[in-house]
Amino acid sequence: MIPDFLVTHSGGFHADELLSSVILTRLFPQARLIRSRAPAWITPGQDRIIYDVGGVYDADAGIFDHHQRGAPLRDDGQPYSSFGLIWKHYGRDYLTACGLPADHVDAVHSSFDASFVLPIDLTDNGALSPSGPLANLTLPTLLETLKPVFDEAEPEADDRAFHAALAIARSFVEARIAQSAAKLRAEAIVRQAIDIAGQARVLELPRGMPFRPAIVKAGADHLLFVVHPREKDWCVTGIRRAEEGFALRADLPKAWAGLANGELEAVCGVEGASFCHNGRFIAAAATREAALAMAELAVQEAVSIGV
Repeated sequence: MIPDFLVTHSGGFHADELLSSVILTRLFPQARLIRSRAPAWITPGQDRIIYDVGGVYDADAGIFDHHQRGAPLRDDGQPYSSFGLIWKHYGRDYLTACGLPADHVDAVHSSFDASFVLPIDLTDNGALSPSGPLANLTLPTLLETLKPVFDEAEPEADDRAFHAALAIARSFVEARIAQSAAKLRAEAIVRQAIDIAGQARVLELPRGMPFRPAIVKAGADHLLFVVHPREKDWCVTGIRRAEEGFALRADLPKAWAGLANGELEAVCGVEGASFCHNGRFIAAAATREAALAMAELAVQEAVSIGV
């Protein structure tokens, strides 16, 4: 079905129907987006997709609500919002429209669902309530701050704000999808570099790219540092132990922390050593040879202290 109309509710908006609109407007750019609660609009028809309104979930009829009794649940019992339902039924088509290779679509669809869609679903249904100093900086909260203030009485204010927020929501979705796709492209490059490195403790890459997922998937637990070129120099970086947090498999030498240029060269003995972050997770050098030499020194120290 190619709809003429994409229908969601009028009034105040939330992240789930905004993000659903991102997906649907990309797939059906010719369709007119309608924000209404009028029965004539939220009644299923062959010419429309209805979401986050209507009190029914019936994919065959093109209606995707989650507010009714008996609302749809994921296989693990967690609730859907309209975004989760739209992603379930249209996400793969969206990824194909974005130009992802066919053999990457399922992987990106699954990872985006788990890391981006599910938190939106849970938050919208009150099953997840972020807390702490970052609670007001979550994506759902930030998107809702774009709603008109309470005393902005202009009739078109809600619709105008919705479309402004839609453009911002689109940027986040597209950027996250692009990152996910890039990780898969990087994985093949990193895996080849791991094969070349063998049992060496330093992995050399042809450019900066996401590397940890491929290292973990390959079971390359022996690797401690990664070296790669940047725009004008070379980088030596540690490998995080876990996806969350900042603990590394091995830190750069303590004596290098916070030093640069001549001071760093004097301490590490490598000509061209140019910088080491005070946190000891990244260092820089003027040349490939200097970066590799620094990485090997870092490996030696790490091994000497039992890493």
